[in-house]
Amino acid sequence: MMHQQRSQARLSPSSDTEDIVAVLAPRLAYFAGVARTEHVTRAAQEMQVPQSTLSRALVRLEQDLGVDLFARRGRTLSLTPAGRTFLGSVERALAEIERAADEVRADADAATGKVAFGFLHTMGSETVPGLIRAFRADHPRVRFSLVQNYGEAMIERLRSGELDLCLTSPVPDAPDLVGRRLDEQTLRLVVPAEHRLAGRKRVRLAEAADETFVTLEPGYGLRRITDDLCQEAGFRPRIAFEGEEAETLRGLVAAGLGVALLPPPAVPRPGVAELTVTAPRAVREIGVAWLDGHPDTPPVAAFKKFLLSRRGRLLPD
Repeated sequence: MMHQQRSQARLSPSSDTEDIVAVLAPRLAYFAGVARTEHVTRAAQEMQVPQSTLSRALVRLEQDLGVDLFARRGRTLSLTPAGRTFLGSVERALAEIERAADEVRADADAATGKVAFGFLHTMGSETVPGLIRAFRADHPRVRFSLVQNYGEAMIERLRSGELDLCLTSPVPDAPDLVGRRLDEQTLRLVVPAEHRLAGRKRVRLAEAADETFVTLEPGYGLRRITDDLCQEAGFRPRIAFEGEEAETLRGLVAAGLGVALLPPPAVPRPGVAELTVTAPRAVREIGVAWLDGHPDTPPVAAFKKFLLSRRGRLLPD
């Protein structure tokens, strides 16, 4: 039996890819089922759909493609060369869809699902490991995808859907986000061990007006806080070095290259003195943020509730 390419196809070669997918996608599973059994009745029974529905779907699929996929002999069918070519791609596509469905179901599972969690670099050594350890005492199999970054980058990841939650500073104030203040962290003026202020325990920030500062780059929340505090103290800091990580800045201070306003270190750093700033009040707020109106999976909802329960005791003593 000779089969010619059908003269009338519902989709022309110039049709947009989105149009082709929208038309063909619902019929691909039917095609694969019939190709596997090579029998319409058996395929309909296996897939639990009416035989007439299956037959119409195959005819429409061939019409949409403009190509015969089956050679028909009664209710028995066999694949044409075009059908065999098409089947290989269809099976791979359906397998990928099934894999993706399994993955998203697994990520949403209340007991074993995944939380995409972002946090500041300075939260990574103690705060976040302690939080996850405490949370997993009651949720031992929940998985985490962890991202360390600066505040603005994490907010963009929230908006793009790459993160479920993030710990950041300052707490964002935007109409598309929800931000909740959890704690505040004292900032210290860090000076080299041989600095003229190193023997002091407390200092007014204005006493450092003539110093060279090392800071984080623009866009980091701590940089914005540093600039604001210096302005409140009556001066604009002279900045010699800009970096991306607080402990690197502490190393630059130890090398005598400037002073910095930094949160306390996880481990004391030799070569520096850390002074309490008495004026202005030098703190940064730490909060959790998420995308407003974004539905939570059960593991994300559980971790969000846990974080909110830590208000006022988020940071290690």
